[in-house]
Amino acid sequence: MRSGSIPGARGRVLPMTLLGDPVLHAPGEDVTEFGPELERLVEDMFATMYAARGVGLAANQVGRALRVFVYDCPDDEDERHRGHVVNPRLVSADGILLRGPEGCLSLPGLEAGVERYDEAVVEGYTVDGDRVRVPGTGFFARCLQHECDHLDGRVYVDHLSGWRRSRVRRKIAKAPWGG
Repeated sequence: MRSGSIPGARGRVLPMTLLGDPVLHAPGEDVTEFGPELERLVEDMFATMYAARGVGLAANQVGRALRVFVYDCPDDEDERHRGHVVNPRLVSADGILLRGPEGCLSLPGLEAGVERYDEAVVEGYTVDGDRVRVPGTGFFARCLQHECDHLDGRVYVDHLSGWRRSRVRRKIAKAPWGG
């Protein structure tokens, strides 16, 4: 991505992968080639995330089994965090464990209370292959954990149990995309 350009401005909106598609439930592959194709994917992912009005998007949510995610997410102090991570590793998730509302672009229209830590750190690379470390607190920490889960083949529903899980499963069954 060119320095100073608006992420996604030159991207195209890709079809969203919905719950049930096998690519959402398998760990993504590490990116081994950095170059124009990866740059295009990241641009397209930003365009797709913005079109869907999301705050984060993992590559498997657009059908690509690669370890890449993009984000444009505020923290609890309303500070905006925008970027991408290639081959991310969640190196820490700690602090206070909070239950908060969580949704997902691959489960449109649904939301549930999910427990996440209020601090997280992700390490990985940029599209240029430079190392990056992304710390987050509050809602942004939730976003980082959510996107790393995607790349490990998990969705937020996998964190639910009991009546919360049952309620979301019933809503998925009734959704036009979930039948």
